[in-house]
Amino acid sequence: MSLDLDTRQRAMLQEMGVHVWLPEPAKAPVVVATPAAALSAPPKPTADAIEKIAAQAIQAAPTATKALKPLPATHLATAPAEPGNATLAAGIADMDWPTLSNALHQCQACKLCTGRRAPVFEASNAALDATWHADWLVVGDPPDENEEREDTPFVDQTGQLLDNMLKAVGVARRNPAENPDEPRLPAHTAYVTQVVKCRSNPARNPTPQELATCAHFLRREVALVQPKVILAMGRFAAQTLLHGSLPEGSKTPFGKLRGTVYRFQGIPVVVTYHPSYLLRTPLDKARAWADLCLAMAVTQSGT
Repeated sequence: MSLDLDTRQRAMLQEMGVHVWLPEPAKAPVVVATPAAALSAPPKPTADAIEKIAAQAIQAAPTATKALKPLPATHLATAPAEPGNATLAAGIADMDWPTLSNALHQCQACKLCTGRRAPVFEASNAALDATWHADWLVVGDPPDENEEREDTPFVDQTGQLLDNMLKAVGVARRNPAENPDEPRLPAHTAYVTQVVKCRSNPARNPTPQELATCAHFLRREVALVQPKVILAMGRFAAQTLLHGSLPEGSKTPFGKLRGTVYRFQGIPVVVTYHPSYLLRTPLDKARAWADLCLAMAVTQSGT
C-alpha cells in the first residue's frame, strides 16, 4: 500500500506530533484469529527514527478545561439494593440504536453500576438509524470522570489527541450536530465507544466478568456500525476484543499485541495505545502512527 498524503494530512500529522515518514507496510492476508493467527506489521522505524520523531512530539494540550455540563436528569440511574444481581436485558442482539441506548441506561447487570452517574454512550446523543455505518470503530478503555459527565468517550486532551490521530488518516468521529441529510461517507467516519459504559464509584478497574457482561452491548454496536476495522485503544479494550484469540492474551505484554491483525465477530482488530497513555509517553506516538497505518491498510484492502 502507498500512502500519498496531501497537505491537510501532513498538517494533521504535525498536530499529532509525528514527523511525516511513510513506512511501506507489507501487504499480508488477514487470517482468522487463532493462537498463531497474525499478520506482519508494517516495517518498524529504527531507534534513530523514533528518537527524531519523538523530538518533534506534540506540545502538551491546553491545560484549561471547559466547564462540565450537568448530567441530564433522564440519564440518572438509581442503583439497586443489590447491584449486579440483575440480568441483562433480553434481545440485545436484535436491538436498534434507541432501544440499545435505553437498555444501557437501565442496565444493572454488574457491580459497575454502583454509584455511577450515568453510562457513557455516544450513540445516545445522536439520531442514528439502521442505515448509518462507519468504516472505523474505535474502542477505548473504561470511562473516566470527565467522560462520564460529558456522556461522551474521549474528551478534553485525550479527545483532542484522538481527533488529530484520526484526521491524520482522513477520518473523523461522527459529530452529533452534523446535518443528518448530509452524512459523512463511512470511509471517512469513526464511531467511538468504550469497552464498558459505566464508571463505578469509587473508581476501579473492571473485573473480567464485568468486561464479559458489557461485551454483549459492544457486540451489538459492532453489528450496527458494520466497520471495516476496529481500533482497540488500551489494555482493557484489547483484553475484551482479543478474548478467545489468544489463550494467554491477558498475560501478554501490551506492546507485543501490536503489529498484528486479529478478528472480533469477523471484523479485523488492530491494537494500539490509548491517547491518555500517549500524552504521558510521547515517545510511543511514532509506534501509534504505525498502528494507524496498519489499520488504514486493512480498510483499503477490504480484507
